[in-house]
Amino acid sequence: MSATASAPPRSHFPAAEQFLYLDAAHQTPLSVPVRNALDAFYDEALESAGPKKRWLARLTDVRARLAAFLGVDADQIAFTKNTSEGINIAAHGLHVEPGDNVLLLEGEHPNVAYAWLNRQPDGLEVRMVPQDGRKKWADADTFAAYVDDRTRAIALSHVMFHNGQRNDVAGIARLARAHGAEVVVDAMQSVGVLDVDARALGASVLAAGCHKGLLVPQGLGLLCTPYGAKGLRPTYMALAGVADPDEHVVVGAGRVEPRGDARRFEIGNFNLPAIHALAAALDLIEGLGVRDIERHVLDLGDHLIAHLDDLGIALVGPREREHRSHIHVLDLPASRWAGFLAAEGARLSSVRDGIRISFGLYNNAEDVDRLAALLRRGLRTLPHRAAVR
Repeated sequence: MSATASAPPRSHFPAAEQFLYLDAAHQTPLSVPVRNALDAFYDEALESAGPKKRWLARLTDVRARLAAFLGVDADQIAFTKNTSEGINIAAHGLHVEPGDNVLLLEGEHPNVAYAWLNRQPDGLEVRMVPQDGRKKWADADTFAAYVDDRTRAIALSHVMFHNGQRNDVAGIARLARAHGAEVVVDAMQSVGVLDVDARALGASVLAAGCHKGLLVPQGLGLLCTPYGAKGLRPTYMALAGVADPDEHVVVGAGRVEPRGDARRFEIGNFNLPAIHALAAALDLIEGLGVRDIERHVLDLGDHLIAHLDDLGIALVGPREREHRSHIHVLDLPASRWAGFLAAEGARLSSVRDGIRISFGLYNNAEDVDRLAALLRRGLRTLPHRAAVR
C-alpha cells in the first residue's frame, strides 16, 4: 500500500468507489467481506434457530484474535457497546476520595470528559490541562505541572478527533505511574488505523468502538485492561461477570465476587452479529498488515500536505508524521466550505477547527488529488480565512 497506488481492498468498499469518501473518523463504509459475514450469521440464525453454543465458541475465538491484535491476553479484553461505555466503566470503577483529581486535556472529546465530570459529586476534582501552544500534541511535559499525589488518573484520547494529533500516551503513562495514577485512553480514532500495542502504550484502560478503524457497524466496542482489571470495581453486575456462578443458576443472598479479569465488566447478551463481522474485519486488516495501513494513511497525509502548501491552506494539527494520524483538519471556515464540498460529492466532516479529512485503508492518492482540485476551485469563489475558533 502506498500513496501512489490504489489500496488492494478498494473494491471491497463500494461507497468509496461511488463518491469521494474522506470521513473514516466519522465511520468507515461497510465492506463486502464484513457484509458477507453479517449475512452468514443471519442465514445461520434463520436456518438453525440460533446455535448459541457455536456462536459463543466463535466469540471466544474473536476475543483471542482481538487480544493478539492489541498485544494483550484474551482475559484482558471485554466486549462493550462503544467507547463511551468503556470510558464510563473506568471512570466509575476507579476508587476516588474527596480531594482526588483527574487530568483531562482542554478540548477533549465530550464523552471522555462527561464520564469524569459525572464523578464530581463524589468529590473528584476534574482538572482541564491546556494544550501547549508551541506544539500540537500532548506528552508528559503537557501534564507535568498539573499532576500531584492526589491525581488518580490521566484520561485522554490517543488521537484527537478534532485535529488529528497523536498524543504520546507511553510518555504520559510513565509520568502517571511515577505518581501512582492510572491512564485511561480513548483509542476510538487509532485502533485499526495505527499500530496500537496496548501494553506498550502503558495504558491502564484502553477503550474503543469498532465502527471506525475496525470496520464493523455501530454497536460494538472493546475494553482492554493490559495490566489487569482488579483495580476497577464493576458498576453493574450480571451472570457473565461473576467469578463462580452456581451451576444451576441459583442465586443466594451472599457476597457477589466478580471475575478477576476484564470480563467482570460484561453484562447481558453480546452483540453476536457484530462480533462475527469483526472476525471478517480482522481478516481484512491483518491481511494487509496494520503497520502498512498506518504507513499508507500517513503517506496520503504527506501527499495532502504538499497540496495544501501549494494552495496556501494551513493544517490545524501537527505536520510531523510521528505526531499525526489519518485525520487532517484544514483551516477553512466550515460554514461555507462544508456545503460546497458536499455538493461536489465529497464526504467529510465539519469540526470545531475547520474541515476534517480522514483517510481509510480504501483511499488512494487519486482521492487526494480530486480533493485538491475541489479546493483549488473553491478558493476561486469562497472566502479563504482562518476558521473561527
